[in-house]
Amino acid sequence: MTTVTEEQTTEDLKALAEQAGRDLEDASALEILKWAADTFGKRFCVTSSMEDAVVAHLASRAMPGVDVVFLDTGYHFPETIGTRDAVEAVMDVNVITLTPRQTVAEQDAEYGPKLHDRDPDLCCRLRKVQPLERGLTNYVAWATGLRRDESPTRANTPVVGWDEKRQKVKISPIARWTQDDVDAYVAEHGVLTNPLLMDGYPSVGCAPCTRRVLEGEDARAGRWAGSAKTECGLHG
Repeated sequence: MTTVTEEQTTEDLKALAEQAGRDLEDASALEILKWAADTFGKRFCVTSSMEDAVVAHLASRAMPGVDVVFLDTGYHFPETIGTRDAVEAVMDVNVITLTPRQTVAEQDAEYGPKLHDRDPDLCCRLRKVQPLERGLTNYVAWATGLRRDESPTRANTPVVGWDEKRQKVKISPIARWTQDDVDAYVAEHGVLTNPLLMDGYPSVGCAPCTRRVLEGEDARAGRWAGSAKTECGLHG
C-alpha cells in the first residue's frame, strides 16, 4: 500500500492515478474508496451535488468522518438543501458547504439578472467551477458520483484517473454502476436521496437550468434544456 506524502510530485500522483485506474477497474466501489482512504487519508474528499448520498454513504463506510464537499450555488431547489442537511444530520461525514464569492444579488448587480439564461457557461464558472477549485486546494484526491451510463460524454470515465485541470487524483467509484445498481444500493442501505428524483427529475442541478425529463428522454435531458450545453464544467 502506497501512502501519499508531501514529497510526491505531480508526476508521481499522475502515475499513481493511472496505475490505480488499471488495477482497480474491476474492484468494487467500496474497495476503490478504501484504497483512496488508505492512500490519501485526510487529503481526500468526496464531492456531492446532493442528488443522492450514495457515494457519500460508501465513503463513510471506507473512511468514517470523511469530508463531503457540497457547492451551494444560491440557485438550488429547496429539496437539494434539505437533502444536504439530512445527510449532515444522519451520516458519519463532515459536510463542507462551498459558496461563490458573490451572492446571487451581487452577481446580478455586476452581470445583470439571469446570467444563467444569457451565458450559462459563465454562470457555472462563477458559481460552481471557481468555488470548487478553491475548496479543493487542501486535497490531493477527490471522489465524484460520475457514471459511464449517464451520458456519452461520461462513457469513458475511469474509476481512478488524473484531473489534468486541477492536477489532482479524481476517483469515480461507481463509474461502472448502472441506475439499477444505484437503486439497489439505495434500497439495501436506506440511503438518502433527493425527493426530486421521484418527481420527474432524474438529474438535479440548479433550479433555473433544470426541468423535468419527458418519457424516453436521456436522464440528463432536463439539464440546460434547449441549449447545446451538457456539462457544468466541473468534469471537463
